[in-house]
Amino acid sequence: MALLPAFGYQSIPMRVRLGLALMFTLVVAPSVSDSVPMIPETLLSAFRLSAPEILSGAFFGMCLRLFVFALQIAGSIAAQATSLSQIFGGSAGADPQPAIGHVLVLGGAALAMLSGLHVQAAGYMLHSYTLVPIGTLMNSEIVSNLGVTEVRRCFELAFSLAAPFLLASLVYNVVLGVINRAMPQLMVSFVGAPAITAGGMLLLLITAPIMLRVWHSSFVGFMDAPFGPIP
Repeated sequence: MALLPAFGYQSIPMRVRLGLALMFTLVVAPSVSDSVPMIPETLLSAFRLSAPEILSGAFFGMCLRLFVFALQIAGSIAAQATSLSQIFGGSAGADPQPAIGHVLVLGGAALAMLSGLHVQAAGYMLHSYTLVPIGTLMNSEIVSNLGVTEVRRCFELAFSLAAPFLLASLVYNVVLGVINRAMPQLMVSFVGAPAITAGGMLLLLITAPIMLRVWHSSFVGFMDAPFGPIP
């Protein structure tokens, strides 16, 4: 719950997040109660049963949170490529990020909520108990295979989303270099800085709906079939 997109953002009050956690517990618990290996009778047995659950929850929550990181990475790449990284805005997380990343993160969270994130999150939690039963310590093979796959997916998605800005930055720098060679006396950096800034904002206006659509498609595809076939 602490790492869920939208529901786990630190901008949401703690009491609201606690209430959401209790609601998800009421939804998920009846479906997995039969698989509880034992009823804890002592504090030590309760700790032995809950400790693996904390580790499993952190791992599966981080795998889901990587989709938010993909938007943040894409926003940072786009901001660096278009000289907009110095513009910081409010953040849905703890760390400040460029305004482009903030727009993408909020847009992605809004799309996820509108597409029924609460239902998808409950199904994702139930699926996690299929991979790792209650009270069972996660297999190192599952952690390595799924972890590497999801981190790779995160960076592939981030670079795919930021590709238009990288291409625009490449074309801009090539053109600037040609102009500088043709007119050495011209201060091309002063002429080009407003152009790349305006071009970056215009490119964001054009590509943001497409970027969010691509991200949302990947996110929904993952939620419909988390991690693919069960190993």
